[in-house]
Amino acid sequence: MAQGAAGVVDTRRHGGKPHAVVVAYPLQGHVIPVVHLALRLAARGFAVTFVSTEAVHDQTARALGVDPDGYDPFAAARARAQEEGPPPPPLGDVSYALVSDGLPVGFDRSLNHDDFMGALFHALPAHVEQLLRRVVVEPRATFLVADTFFVWPATLARRLGIAYVSFWTEPALIFNLYYHIDLLTQNGHFRCNEPRKDTITYIPGVAAIEPSELMSYLQETDTTSIVHRIIFKAFDEARSAVATSMWAESDCSRWLDAQPVGSVLYISFGSYAHVTKQELREIAGGVLASGARFLWVMRPDIVSSDDPDPLPEGFAEAAAGRGLVVQWCCQVEVLSHAAVGAFLTHCGWNSVLESVWAGVPMLCFPLLTDQLTNRRLVAREWRAGVSVGDRGAVRADEVRARIEAVMGGEDGLKLREQVKKLRGTLEAAVASGGSSRHNFDEFVEELKRRCGGR
Repeated sequence: MAQGAAGVVDTRRHGGKPHAVVVAYPLQGHVIPVVHLALRLAARGFAVTFVSTEAVHDQTARALGVDPDGYDPFAAARARAQEEGPPPPPLGDVSYALVSDGLPVGFDRSLNHDDFMGALFHALPAHVEQLLRRVVVEPRATFLVADTFFVWPATLARRLGIAYVSFWTEPALIFNLYYHIDLLTQNGHFRCNEPRKDTITYIPGVAAIEPSELMSYLQETDTTSIVHRIIFKAFDEARSAVATSMWAESDCSRWLDAQPVGSVLYISFGSYAHVTKQELREIAGGVLASGARFLWVMRPDIVSSDDPDPLPEGFAEAAAGRGLVVQWCCQVEVLSHAAVGAFLTHCGWNSVLESVWAGVPMLCFPLLTDQLTNRRLVAREWRAGVSVGDRGAVRADEVRARIEAVMGGEDGLKLREQVKKLRGTLEAAVASGGSSRHNFDEFVEELKRRCGGR
């Protein structure tokens, strides 16, 4: 059972197992892959302490309608592992720990982004260090796993005498571009008053990329913000059964069951990013004009926490009978439903992978950070989707045209065939003997060697 600030579930000596302390970056898109990693490590014989923030814990519990006090998101995984028993090693050896990020639990982190980033930079490290000093029993048998965008874990691990694993949760292309910030600067594409606009051809491993396809932080001329300092510092250092949703999910299955195969456009812009009211008005107009059935995830704060009902007046009446608007849903289940024929997405990396795995082509409307570069992968390199709003402001007529192209006709068929091929590539990678499985096996063995061969 999770306790209060910096509380932990279990401080036992881990029964001789190597001990992984896994720290999740407190945004849903980052939490999901870290939870998956924690469970996979537990399944391979590691004792895991999973560290989350009190704010994420509180929001996740309330989304599920449970009391945050005593809530443990790994309880279901532990219970199922105990029922099934070994082999494989039980998934239940995951302790759950909470720390403060330095801000009150009820503080609006989405609306006050810079304050939130500042707290992760300045306050969170001290709380994590306090926790680590209590749970690290055998430094030689312990390692710290943390998101690459945390800037302090390497220093903290050195101070405590434990190994450190930097966990990257975005495409390798994004890592490569951030890693070569100095090259972008030297060539005048970044950190200058008037950045060059010509094609970038000098990044090792990247054939060519347009400046407009760079991550949003690399397209800004003012690089003095706390977010930029965090990114630069991070790359100086770098050189599921568990509930992870931070919003209450609606069950859309009955509505989807009543729709024809491939007829529904699924729309979601993720758990954190925002759109303007004008962008929302244009998208809504395009969706209505397309005539497509749709399931639209509309977070209450998608425009602003102060504007919980941002859709244009009359939209609900105009869409009656062919559209469903919900605050949140289980995206994996929705994308896997036969009724879903396309996905209008912000191109968060989790969303991209989930769409490919479900065989659903994408309409790409990136909003910030890596999403711009992810769109390039989807639309230009993989040809598994199309761009929306790629020449400036999004327009209703463009949205309509893109929906019609992807949901029907020859272009849509080609996209679906390409997505199926991509899924086949993913399946091969994670299958026994596949590249992803092989690399993870080697990673696990290396960790065990570093932890004394346990």
